[in-house]
Amino acid sequence: MAEPSAVPMIVLTPHQDNVEAINSTLRNAGHAVRCSWIRDLNDLGDALQQINAYMLIAFVGPDPAETSKVMSVCKQFGAEVPVLIAREQVDEDIIAAAMQQGARDVVTLKHPARLCAVVERELDAHKQARTLQATINAAREYREQLKSFMAGSADAIAHVQEGIIVDANPAWLELFGLPNAEAIVGTPLMDSFDAESHAAIKGALVACMQGRWMDHTLRASALLSDGSSVSLEIELLKTEFDGEPAVRLCVPANKGTNANTLDRDLNEALERDATTGALQRKFFIERLKAALAQPVKAGVRQLVSIEPDKLPAICEEVGPLGVEDFVGQFAGLIDEARQPSDLFGRVGDGAFMLLMERGTPRDIEVWANNVIRKVGAQVFRVGDKQISCTCSVGIGTIDPRAPDIEASINDAIGARHRAHGRGGNRLEVIDRQDEETRQQAADEIWVRQIKAALMENRFRLMQQPIASLLGEDRGMFDVLVRMVDETGEELLPSEFIPAAERNDLMKNIDRWVIGASMTFCASRPVKRLFVRLSKDSVRDKSLLQWLSNQLKATRIDSQRIAFQVSEQVATEYLADTTELANGLRKLGFMFALEHFGTGRDPARLIAHLPLDYIKVDGTLMQGLAVDHNLQQRVRELVDHAKSKEIATIAERVEDANTMAVLWQLGVEFIQGFFVNEPERVVMG
Repeated sequence: MAEPSAVPMIVLTPHQDNVEAINSTLRNAGHAVRCSWIRDLNDLGDALQQINAYMLIAFVGPDPAETSKVMSVCKQFGAEVPVLIAREQVDEDIIAAAMQQGARDVVTLKHPARLCAVVERELDAHKQARTLQATINAAREYREQLKSFMAGSADAIAHVQEGIIVDANPAWLELFGLPNAEAIVGTPLMDSFDAESHAAIKGALVACMQGRWMDHTLRASALLSDGSSVSLEIELLKTEFDGEPAVRLCVPANKGTNANTLDRDLNEALERDATTGALQRKFFIERLKAALAQPVKAGVRQLVSIEPDKLPAICEEVGPLGVEDFVGQFAGLIDEARQPSDLFGRVGDGAFMLLMERGTPRDIEVWANNVIRKVGAQVFRVGDKQISCTCSVGIGTIDPRAPDIEASINDAIGARHRAHGRGGNRLEVIDRQDEETRQQAADEIWVRQIKAALMENRFRLMQQPIASLLGEDRGMFDVLVRMVDETGEELLPSEFIPAAERNDLMKNIDRWVIGASMTFCASRPVKRLFVRLSKDSVRDKSLLQWLSNQLKATRIDSQRIAFQVSEQVATEYLADTTELANGLRKLGFMFALEHFGTGRDPARLIAHLPLDYIKVDGTLMQGLAVDHNLQQRVRELVDHAKSKEIATIAERVEDANTMAVLWQLGVEFIQGFFVNEPERVVMG
């Protein structure tokens, strides 16, 4: 058996002799170590996550790229363990190069005395750092515990180490309906939760252990001892248990018993349907009016109407009492799939409606189709009967400038009726803004407004932060544009860009955005701006020369600008996109594909284009946290990009569960309202 005080180390080498030499050399010098042998670099990531190592010694050849690969894996998995590189020959140049790549030092087995001295130095430094961090964590945890105690908290708390529950308080046991701690301690955490929650939980645990899970709340469906399930809001905190790193899971108890709280809770209970938890029709309409009175922040708003197909037949089969149980289960599927910010109401016996705000109409359509598939695959248990069903979904658009609630509700319901009339198990959309005559008339007005705004400099840049999942602040922003009308009101791109595209004005808008972005870079220490190019700019043969002149005028570092083109445009105009991308790279700019992963052949684009980034399309984020097939699809995109050394960014990330899954899938960056909503760019 290994000594309890032995220091855990990882030794990466294809040869067992190297492991034995390290072990014997250090033990002979009085250092009790426990070496875990990793033969292949591909296994290093798993080892860094599973082994609480105090040091990594990696044996490499003379090629500097081998050291770079080792450090890249350590960085990818967020490992803070000190790394020593072991080689046959060592000199000061080799040591300097390795340390520049992130290694602590370079050693050789030919000089055991120096090897021991370097190991002792780094172990002492690492132990001090761990001790300091443990002290900070302990102090933070003590403050939290004291705060909870003084507030009379009855939070449900469990501690998890390497995916295993090692402790659970009485409130946790009561929540899950367990008789005692022995019923859960020592079991995998995943056994306590529905399979659809596993990916998000795993990602959140990894992120928390790496110190990258801040104040996010995780949503997960818990499996109770009586066979039922309940949706929980879980807080995670990195801590220690019995001297070893652990994650504390906390389900906060309901706090507050004052009159105001009781009144609020009572009103909330009265407004919601007892069976489904959705807002009753009257209160849904009231909140809908209040929501639409506020301007949309970005993207689009739509009303979604959902109802099971052939509900009268289901009622006849299970009876009037059983049908209410069925409707409750049906509503539960919708509730699990929606975002907390979505307004959710019951507007009929089995009919439900949601107000959804997303980046694009396509996001909502993808969400709806995911719900349709989920309902179709579900077996509903009503009493002693097991039934299946399909559902119909209708979507009605909401005019962002002049919302007409009644018309939008009628459109959503009418679209659902049309879907049901065509056999059900489908989605229909009614968008009255697509009428050709209305469009032509509107375009005449938009063209005048856009041209006037360009002449009078009434466009504004917005920046949306792109957050790193690797921990460091990259200072990267996605550039968005707003147009200010004659009254001073800001207009969203979804309002004026379609008209600009139809009337050959996109090149003018693109050049305004590019010029403003370069001016911003010249006046602010931003690290990288992502600037999108329209189809017209991709095909514009004069753009590269114009950009070259702009670079000379602004004198900015061209690598601070990453131009992005949509996957659809790149697919339709591959030759033009390739020519442009190569020209941009020659000027020093970076190049990215956005809305990536939904086209017919993403792999072909990666093979043809010189890419620095791909932005995984936001539609693939809809339902990602609970859809295993979707997770596999995104994983394949990410793995393919990484094989080409292309960085990955996930678009329109809207909740912590999706972020947790993206950690698991290896995505490096995220953007969306969950990260931060767009902010006004300030020049100067």
